[in-house]
Amino acid sequence: MSEFFNQVSRRKFIVTAGVSASAVLLKGCLGNPPETGGNSPTSAVQPVANISPEQKPETTKVKLGYIPIVESAPLIIALEKGFFTKHGMSDVELSKQASWGSARDNVEIGSAGGGIDGGQWQMPMPHLITEGKITKGNKPIPMYVLAQLVTHGNAIAIANKHLGKGISLKLDAAKPLFAQLKSSTPFTAAFTFPHVNQDLWIRYWLSASGIDPDGDVKLLTVPAAQTVANMKTGTMDAFSTGDPWPFRLVNDKIGFMAALTAEIWKNHPEEYFAMRGDWVDQHPKATKALLKGIMEAQQWLDNFDNRKEAAEILAVKKYFGLSSPTVLADPFQGKYDMGDGRKIDDKSMAAYYWKDAKGSVSYPYQSHDLWFITENVRWGFLPQDYITNGAAKAKELIKKVNREDIWKEAAKELGIPAADIPTNTSRGVEEFFDGVKFDPEKPEEYLKSLKIKKVSV
Repeated sequence: MSEFFNQVSRRKFIVTAGVSASAVLLKGCLGNPPETGGNSPTSAVQPVANISPEQKPETTKVKLGYIPIVESAPLIIALEKGFFTKHGMSDVELSKQASWGSARDNVEIGSAGGGIDGGQWQMPMPHLITEGKITKGNKPIPMYVLAQLVTHGNAIAIANKHLGKGISLKLDAAKPLFAQLKSSTPFTAAFTFPHVNQDLWIRYWLSASGIDPDGDVKLLTVPAAQTVANMKTGTMDAFSTGDPWPFRLVNDKIGFMAALTAEIWKNHPEEYFAMRGDWVDQHPKATKALLKGIMEAQQWLDNFDNRKEAAEILAVKKYFGLSSPTVLADPFQGKYDMGDGRKIDDKSMAAYYWKDAKGSVSYPYQSHDLWFITENVRWGFLPQDYITNGAAKAKELIKKVNREDIWKEAAKELGIPAADIPTNTSRGVEEFFDGVKFDPEKPEEYLKSLKIKKVSV
């Protein structure tokens, strides 16, 4: 199992090349429109807070990695709007990562070795890195999950050659197509890193309609820079994608959106802020200062009146490199042209950073960690013993990795109202579009209820 993880999506040259490779964004990475240049718009910078000696960061320096999709917005806004500096972190460096594989490689070596100290992550990458499941030589590198960055913001993209063939949120009408392709050239779907968010969204979407993602289709990892090209040449039928891809796909007549992940699981957790455990242990005050900056950025982002400015900040060359801020502006307001005749204009479907309809977005619920780990068990990526005996092994790992206690401390120091600080590490029972429910108190029952899985439960 561990050897398999190491064979997937490894970019060995990143480790040897160090920081010079880590900061490279391949042209067209993540399918964004061509770069057009420009600098960040001038925005009012927050004044430095009156930091007490008890809260003064041990260091002002940190290097955070990010991928240029909407999940990274809190990190970029915290830097550009001065929220990091406000809390004493005046030397935050954001390093654009060429891929999730390079982000993994760079957190392995840390900033001291030319890599990064932490940043934006798909789940459960921090847990898999902590366990040494996806690291070089299977070396465990303790990571701490410190905050959820965003909810929503992803979708399932389909090549235009399949327009009108019944591929949508539910796939009942498309089953004959999948069966036909299976006997010749299987339906091929891609994601940018295995066993995490984007892979799991595709798997859940397919299996909910009775299509086995391991038997009826072909799944593969494709570097982000190649996804659009592969879709154009017809070598790929689908991929899991995040904003601002929908604009590019639909407007370039490349593909359409079968479903938003907001439709698959309303108010679902998306990506997270996580750091190397040793960095946090050495800099507990600096960690809380970073969290305070991120929390303020998340609150700023959730004011929809700020989202036009947010799109302008994110769109510039040094961040997303978009042809126009409008690529982000509509999705930020919950407006999606799905490309198949369906249009969505629903703010509840937009990305949220601080609060959604179910409560806190920023707080890292341990129950969500458990769902991601349970899905890894479901598909045979992790041994079944993580979930047996009341999920004791999974919960032990989660308590080690998920530092919701640090989030709460930072929130209290920031003056967040008590009503906005969750008192339970579980968000409770979650429900998916197919009616299946995940009770974090009964993960084995959830696995038993699923018709398609690789684990024998």
